[in-house]
Amino acid sequence: MLSTFLSHQRKSFWRSRNRGGSIATQVLMGFFMLYFLAVAVGVGLGMTVFLPKIFKGVDIITSFNGIILYYFALDFVMRLQLQELPTLSIIPYLHLKVPKSKIIGFLNIKALFSAFNLWPILLFFPFIFMEIADEYGAFAVLMYIISILSITLFNNYLILYIKRKSITNVYYTLVGFVIIAIFAAFEYFKLISLISTSDFVFRGIGEKPYLGFGFTIAALAIFKLNSTFLYNNLYVEELGAKQEKKVSTDYAFLNRFGKVGELAALELKLILRHKRSRSSIILGFFFLLYGFMFYREKLINSDSFGTMMFAGIFMTGVSIIIYGQFMFAWQSAHFDGLLSNKINFKNFIKAKFLLFTIASTIISLLSTFYGFLSWKLVLMHFVCYLYNIGFGTVIVLYLATYNYKRIDITKAASFNYQGTGATQWLLMFPYALTPILIYLPFSLLHIPYWGLFTVGIFGIVMLLMRGFWVNLITAKFEKQRYKIAEGFRE
Repeated sequence: MLSTFLSHQRKSFWRSRNRGGSIATQVLMGFFMLYFLAVAVGVGLGMTVFLPKIFKGVDIITSFNGIILYYFALDFVMRLQLQELPTLSIIPYLHLKVPKSKIIGFLNIKALFSAFNLWPILLFFPFIFMEIADEYGAFAVLMYIISILSITLFNNYLILYIKRKSITNVYYTLVGFVIIAIFAAFEYFKLISLISTSDFVFRGIGEKPYLGFGFTIAALAIFKLNSTFLYNNLYVEELGAKQEKKVSTDYAFLNRFGKVGELAALELKLILRHKRSRSSIILGFFFLLYGFMFYREKLINSDSFGTMMFAGIFMTGVSIIIYGQFMFAWQSAHFDGLLSNKINFKNFIKAKFLLFTIASTIISLLSTFYGFLSWKLVLMHFVCYLYNIGFGTVIVLYLATYNYKRIDITKAASFNYQGTGATQWLLMFPYALTPILIYLPFSLLHIPYWGLFTVGIFGIVMLLMRGFWVNLITAKFEKQRYKIAEGFRE
């Protein structure tokens, strides 16, 4: 049965109309995975050299034990954002004599094929064989390996469980982000040291190896929990969609923009009435906590805006990035209707710009609470805001004209990768790198505030040229609209 599922998925991929974009995405992702795996191998083999330099005056075994749980905490955060759910279209199999257990088994096995599950092996195993074997003996080495593999599997299936639960209820995701934020705050303010806790746990495993089975039991428990949830809710998204009550809502503040305001109001109603679009906006507010991961006192005092700028760009433009990456695809269900109606495409594009500007303004105002850390962060956020509404909106809408992948906004509310293609990955390069490249020369000349000023001026110039960009994107959209419509019909 496993080979049958694999064969069906392979045929589905090659017969897809969007296989060109899918191949480009796979190649791009494969390149990054190979790069990071190579880095992991280098770090793993060189850990006996790196650790004494990083943790000066600390025993090498103590420093190694201390970073294990710290790594898996970061691994959890990264998986929460990047790890994809293993998918399998189950509708064709529901009327066939295919046991649920077979489908669930395939999904569980497919979930193991992730670079996240390889990195701990490449990072930690070389040191374990070189150092832990001499310190604690063969049995301890075996239990270290079992413990690390167990934590890897625990993270793997816990993330899948959280994401699947959040599909039916976005509040599970919000609770997860709150928990992460709390632990990050404890670590930031030195109330709890994860490194000390990790050293205590793994030193205990070294001295009493059988304690490592505790991680194994936890991994088996979360695997069982995940499998049970899948068994009970295997097709909840396909067959359990609820009818939402529709209400007529007017947004008076948009009336002043005429036809553009009417189109913006229609899209705002679309956002608020559907699970996937609505949850994308809700999650955007929680990404405001990103700054606590990047904004360190040392960086603030040294005016290292280049290091912190990515977080500023992301937070003040999160609505543009999260919602804008699927632009036009949000309306894929009725896109043919848009083309056949008497809609001025220039006003249609202007409505997108208007919504982006309003959303970015609201988020940027909310981000001013970072001013309690330093007034410098408020200044940087203002510059990032100008960049986002000036350049960010342009690059997002232009690249959206190359997005031909349909999404169903009535289904998964979060962590749904339907509609994701090469465009979404390519978007981040010009979006994130442009302000850093503009700022870099001024950083090297040790005039950081002139760098911020230049990035802000760049954003203002792009904003003043908005009429030109609207005409350019409108022309591109009119040229691509039939290709976009064809892709949305698939």
